[in-house]
Amino acid sequence: MRPPAFFIVFSIFISCMPHKQKADFLILNASLYKSDEPFSMAQAIAVKNGKFIFVGSNEEARSTYESEKIIDCTGKFIFPGLIDAHCHFYGYALSLRYADINTAKSFEELLQIIAEHNRKFPSSWLIGRGWDQNKWEKKEFPGNTELNKLYPDIPVVLIRVDGHAALANNKALEIAGITLKTKIDGGKIITANGKLTGILLDKACDHIRSFIPEPNGKELEKLLQEAQQHCFSAGLTLLADAGLDRKIVELYDSLQKQNILKMRFYAMLNPTDENFKKYIEKGIYQTDRLIVRSIKLYADGALGSRGALLLKPYEDDKDNTGILVEKPELLKSMITRADSAGYQVNTHAIGDSAVRMILNLYGEFLKTKNDKRWRIEHSQVVHPDDLVKYKNYSVIPAVNTTHATSDMSWAGKRLGEERVKYAYTYKNLLDQNGWLCNGSDFPIESINPLYGFYAAVARKDLQGNPENGFQKENALSREQAMKSMTIWAAKACFWEPAIGSIEAGKFADFIITSQDFMKVDENKIPDIKIEQTFISGECVFNNTKTEDYFFRSLTNSFSPFIIFSSKLIFKRYAL
Repeated sequence: MRPPAFFIVFSIFISCMPHKQKADFLILNASLYKSDEPFSMAQAIAVKNGKFIFVGSNEEARSTYESEKIIDCTGKFIFPGLIDAHCHFYGYALSLRYADINTAKSFEELLQIIAEHNRKFPSSWLIGRGWDQNKWEKKEFPGNTELNKLYPDIPVVLIRVDGHAALANNKALEIAGITLKTKIDGGKIITANGKLTGILLDKACDHIRSFIPEPNGKELEKLLQEAQQHCFSAGLTLLADAGLDRKIVELYDSLQKQNILKMRFYAMLNPTDENFKKYIEKGIYQTDRLIVRSIKLYADGALGSRGALLLKPYEDDKDNTGILVEKPELLKSMITRADSAGYQVNTHAIGDSAVRMILNLYGEFLKTKNDKRWRIEHSQVVHPDDLVKYKNYSVIPAVNTTHATSDMSWAGKRLGEERVKYAYTYKNLLDQNGWLCNGSDFPIESINPLYGFYAAVARKDLQGNPENGFQKENALSREQAMKSMTIWAAKACFWEPAIGSIEAGKFADFIITSQDFMKVDENKIPDIKIEQTFISGECVFNNTKTEDYFFRSLTNSFSPFIIFSSKLIFKRYAL
């Protein structure tokens, strides 16, 4: 038997309630960082059709919105979805097939790792990625003598951590057509005693990598999905993928439209004729998950492999100033074509000579302040005389803060005591325009964006060294570091009208954590875990238990007395 009088009163009460707007879900009681320009905070959000329709206080949310799904985030912290402003997602997906040789502390250990990988995953090519001779006792490039003995009939290519160098055995060199007479503009083939060592730098490295068979079809789709899930678990919701060809951009677009890839992308195109004809000459291409409006150029190589182009020779290689990957005339012609189509120009420049060359080249086009948002990727070693050019031409420093803490143990040996002082100067670079963007450059570094946040504010490695931080005067504040991977990163990718901050009208891309990395002890930042990641209001990663939202919905709609009464009635007379 049920008490009809109660339900009559209850129904009358409900009919007298003020009308509220419906939302797909509400979140209440959170410590929410909006990451807007004032860097304000809120307690509650309402989401409908994949977008924020309200961001504000608990009281206003309760009085204005209703939903069958209400999430109580008491004790939780909400941030916008994190953005990697410079990475190589496609390369990361491919690398999931490779032997992980990043942990090798010697060449001998490297050989053990690839042997085990080859035993478990035999293939027509043996590929590894991640070696770094700077971690070894003998800090020199290895040779391929042992590889030739162990793998005379299988092509072996071992890619250095920075992707700008590779070690190949003779079989791979033979397949790629590389001999002692081979010359590759923008690259270097290292020899010793009249023989190939197997070490290939920059465009020579690119050449041999082009022969490595790539997966396709379902195998490639599976790798991309696996890589995407890794990124979601790290809180990433937008990736600026640097250096893509037409077929990969079309694959992303197709998989996004099938809802197989839910990640958002900002595509930086390789400067190929095919890319110019398919995309650049036809103008900007944009969907809700993909923007194609930039070109990725290269000025030099990497510092770790002594390919970064320097104004003066390397301190530990007096006959070497690095590698000019593309001639200025060719760079200028590419910039001209991109600029005429309204495309953003993003150029890899690490050494001070390369940075100066690109800033001067940009200046010929930009002339003065502007909103074209042309970027210098990495901006790693910048001569003090050139800093103001970022300001004069409104050039964005697209930095990678983990590079500073990865390189700090050996960067001084490459650059010398004086020159290293104007390397990794993120605060000085930020001061030019008042903003910059930060990316990891993964798979060169970890996909975890909190490592970059930690490196930016603490200037320490994951072991907490050095105690007082590396050149701490160029650390960023936590607010600056957060903006560099949210609202400023979105702006650097022309996504800021739609994402990058938690504001009404923008896509509901956000993360939930149980710790506040804006306030927690800085040494604990790298250990913070993402609990949930949302894209367009959909939970794409969940490391928590499923919630029961029923009475939380009632709490939002009715008075505590009615809730108490309804709970008793339901408990007593439930079917």
